[in-house]
Amino acid sequence: MTRMRKVALASLLLLIPIILFACVVTKHEMTLGTERMAADQRLVWPSLPQTPRYELIGEVLGANNFRLAGDDSFRSAKGTMRWLVGLDPDSGLPKSLNHNLARPVSGTVDRKGLIYVTDMGQKAVFVFDPFKGEIAIWRKATANSHFSAPAGIAAGANGDIFVADSALAVVARLDSHGVPLAEIGRGQLKRPVGLAYDPAKEILYVSDAWDDDIKMFDATGTLVHVIAGKTEEDQLLNSPTHLAFAKNRLYVSDTLNAQVLVLDPDGNLVSTVGQRGNFVGNLTRPKGVAVDGEGHLYIVESFHDHLLVFDRNGQFLLPIGGTGSGRGQFFLPSGVWTDAAGRVFVADMFNGRVVVFQFLGGDG
Repeated sequence: MTRMRKVALASLLLLIPIILFACVVTKHEMTLGTERMAADQRLVWPSLPQTPRYELIGEVLGANNFRLAGDDSFRSAKGTMRWLVGLDPDSGLPKSLNHNLARPVSGTVDRKGLIYVTDMGQKAVFVFDPFKGEIAIWRKATANSHFSAPAGIAAGANGDIFVADSALAVVARLDSHGVPLAEIGRGQLKRPVGLAYDPAKEILYVSDAWDDDIKMFDATGTLVHVIAGKTEEDQLLNSPTHLAFAKNRLYVSDTLNAQVLVLDPDGNLVSTVGQRGNFVGNLTRPKGVAVDGEGHLYIVESFHDHLLVFDRNGQFLLPIGGTGSGRGQFFLPSGVWTDAAGRVFVADMFNGRVVVFQFLGGDG
């Protein structure tokens, strides 16, 4: 090879990192898929001519939510997204699962507006940054283990993220980049499912479906109190699953008792919401529970594939959804959570997506 050709080849090799870097910084946008939907295609609840209170505004799927900035085709950006956030193309999972949700269970939105979703099918936590147009997938739970059955998730006061893993029987504490910091409840938890966080007291609540109780951990990860599920008189909790903490109240989805309990921060019973029955608005297998800024209580009725909306006094207002895989329908939904913008997110587990609704205002 001549000297000139060697110089040319060396110059080309020097350009390769620059070309790859250009792929890394390619600007992407996150879309929920309904931004250009015609007015007559809107889905609202209750339906017209009643005054709509909620509107379907899209779905969170994974890499399919991202497009190149300015690209009106809404095509998937999988190829460049791999460079953008360092997703592992050799993860051993089917390609169709590498970058999209499979069996989402629960989620949360932090103060920065990032969306976190736990996924048992992927054995991972998905992190969506709608501002930077990025997606990350966290698989490492602790220093020595990967996620096996991630369920409940909660954001801490300092940006840390807590994830309950039902199979590992621990709560993983991760920093804002997904780096494992500590494990909570080793040897004390048996089947952790739901999480809720009290930022004022820095208390983490963990529902243990095996022990039928809720365990409270302080900022150091020390078990400080147990809200016992069984008493001599009766069983207060029967397979508690999802939790929420809002307005100085702890909300507990008491799944096999078909009710939601409202407790004070110390675990004392304040009230109950819902009752077992066969009518829409009754509970059979309640799962996800959340409270929005207006005080509305959301309960996922997983058996009948509904999101049920209650007012701040526990009075039933309206159902959203129904069984199916179409727009605004659910198939074994799991968790529900809200954000500061009035959006309501539902983990539509067996449809492999998170369905997003917008609260439009009003009393229901």
